[in-house]
Amino acid sequence: MNGRRADLIATELEGMILQGDFTNGERLDEIKLAEKFEVSRTPVREAFQKLSLSGLVEQIPRRGVFVRQPGPIELIEMFEVMAEMEAFAGRLAATRISDIALQDLRRANAACEAATKAGDAATYYLENELFHQIIYTQSGNAFLEGEALRLQRRLEPFRRSQLRLRGRMPQSMAEHKLIVNALADGDAETAAHVLRNHVAIQGEKFQHLMASLRQTPQDQRRLSAAGG
Repeated sequence: MNGRRADLIATELEGMILQGDFTNGERLDEIKLAEKFEVSRTPVREAFQKLSLSGLVEQIPRRGVFVRQPGPIELIEMFEVMAEMEAFAGRLAATRISDIALQDLRRANAACEAATKAGDAATYYLENELFHQIIYTQSGNAFLEGEALRLQRRLEPFRRSQLRLRGRMPQSMAEHKLIVNALADGDAETAAHVLRNHVAIQGEKFQHLMASLRQTPQDQRRLSAAGG
């Protein structure tokens, strides 16, 4: 039960952090949050652990838990790496994916489509997560799968948030169909191309969503140098 409560608290805190309810560097008060959510301190601590895995908070021994808002440059860099990992996994999976895994992929995609029609971004994200995990596994490269899963977890709050942008779920759904077709056809280059663009688009969309994030002086200089 505590695990479920911790998940719910982590999701709510995630949303509050991304919406700017907490400032970057702010210390999260475990006692006050336990009172707010009407729980003991244990699920709050578990929620902090989950948020630390995605990098939204930093736990400093004997000091506490602090909000860590990634800057736009850091987000862009993470999405760039994720896009290339997805492309590589897709290229490998196109020649290695099993018929059973293709069926699983289609089932996950059907669940995504149902969530799109229902306007249910939360369910879409969960099924979308499974969709991509099948591709990582079917790449047949255990090291790549492990690294992709770690970065997927790190980017979870941001990939989930961008699904709330108007029109993003139907667009993502259309891209999924192209990915499934390429994998079913054994077309490695198309699978890699579509997956790379699929994730890169998320990064672009997310830049608009997170435009209100405070930029560090270093971020400002690098964005200016890049012409952004």
